[in-house]
Amino acid sequence: MISMIRGVGTTDPEDVTPRIMVVDDLVENTRVLEQFLTPRGYEVICLGDGEAALEAVAAEPPDVILLDLMMPGMDGFEVCRQLKQSPDTRHIPVIIITGMREKEANVMALEAGADDFLVKPFDAVLLSARIRSSFRSKMLQDQIISYQQQLEEANQNLEHRVLERTTQVIRTQQVAVFSLARLAESRDTETGAHLERIRSYVRELALELLDTGRFDDKIDDAFVEQLYLSSPLHDIGKVGIPDRILLKPGRLTAEEFEIMKSHSAIGGDTLRAADLEAGQNSFLAMGRDIAYYHHERWDGTGYPACLSKTGIPLAARITAVADVYDALTSRRPYKEPMTHEKSKSLIVEGRGTQFDPDVMDAFLAREEAIVEIGRHLDEAGPVSPIMALNQVIETEGTPSALP
Repeated sequence: MISMIRGVGTTDPEDVTPRIMVVDDLVENTRVLEQFLTPRGYEVICLGDGEAALEAVAAEPPDVILLDLMMPGMDGFEVCRQLKQSPDTRHIPVIIITGMREKEANVMALEAGADDFLVKPFDAVLLSARIRSSFRSKMLQDQIISYQQQLEEANQNLEHRVLERTTQVIRTQQVAVFSLARLAESRDTETGAHLERIRSYVRELALELLDTGRFDDKIDDAFVEQLYLSSPLHDIGKVGIPDRILLKPGRLTAEEFEIMKSHSAIGGDTLRAADLEAGQNSFLAMGRDIAYYHHERWDGTGYPACLSKTGIPLAARITAVADVYDALTSRRPYKEPMTHEKSKSLIVEGRGTQFDPDVMDAFLAREEAIVEIGRHLDEAGPVSPIMALNQVIETEGTPSALP
C-alpha cells in the first residue's frame, strides 16, 4: 500500500516537488492547466472522470487536487465527498475549478468538503496563490500525521516493554509466593500435591460464589485470580512449628496443640510485616488474611482471634473449606486418607457452625469438579513451583490481579 503521506521528515515544502492532480472531462481544460503548472515546477497528473481520479488517488496520492464539478458519470461533488469521507484522503486539499457561477454550486462544493472554489476562466495569480497555500497546508498536515504515527509506534513499543516487564515482575512474585508456601510443605513428604489441590479447590469455590451473584461487592475475576495465587500461603507459619509436633504420628497433647495453633499467627505476622514493607495492601494482603484466619469458625469458636461469620475475611472462609476437605482426603503422618463421601459428610456437618453456609453450598455445587481435581492431581503428583506457575501462565495468560 502506498503511503498517503508525502514529505515525511521534511521541514521545508520547497524540498518536495508538488504533485497536482487535474480532474476535468474536457481535454482542453486539463491541457491549459498542465501548461500553466508544469513550468512552475509542479508534477501534473491529468484525468478525465471521477472514478479514474479516485483510483489514482488510492494508488498514488497527490498533494493538491484541481477538480471540475460537471463531469459525466461521477460528478465533482461526489468525488469530493468520497475523498473527504476517507481518513486516508481527507487531508488532501481539493480546489474546485468550474464554469458554474451559481452561488448554490459554491455552497454545495463546500458542503461536500472542498477546500477552495475558483470560477473559470481562472485568475493565474489567484490560482498560484491558492495552490501554494494548499500545498503548504498539506505538508504541515503530513508532518502532523507522521508525528502521530511515530508517537503511536513509540507508545506501542513502550507498552510492549512495560508488558514484558510487568509479566516478569508478576511471574517473579508468583514464584516467590509459591516457593515460600512450599517451605512449609516440604517438611512433610506425604502431603504431595497439597498446595496444587488447595488453590484449585478455592478457585472452584470462588467461581461458584461469583456465579451466584450474591457476592458481587466482594468477588470478581481479579479476586478469584488473587485467591488462587495467595491460598498456598495458608500454612506458611508451620515453618515455625517444631518437627516433633508437626510430624507427630499420634494425637497431639493439649500443650502441643496450642503450639500447633500458633502457626496461624506466625504466618499472618510474617506476611503482615512483608505487606507493610512492600506497601500496605500489596499482593501479600490476601495471603496475610488467609494465613491468619483460615482456622476461624463461622460460630466464633476458632482461632487465633475468635472471629465469627462475615467478620472472617471471605478469602479465609473459602480456604477453610478447601483446607479441611483436603486434609480429610489426604494421607497425613497421623492418619490414612478418607473417601470423598466420608469427607463430604463430615464437612457438611460443619455448615453454619464451622463453615460459611454459602461456601458450603458452593462446595456441594462444584462437588464433581472438586473430586476430579483431587483425582487428577493425585495421579500427576507434586510439581515444582516454577513448573506449576509456568503451566498457569501458558494456559491462562499472565494473571492481572497482581500489581
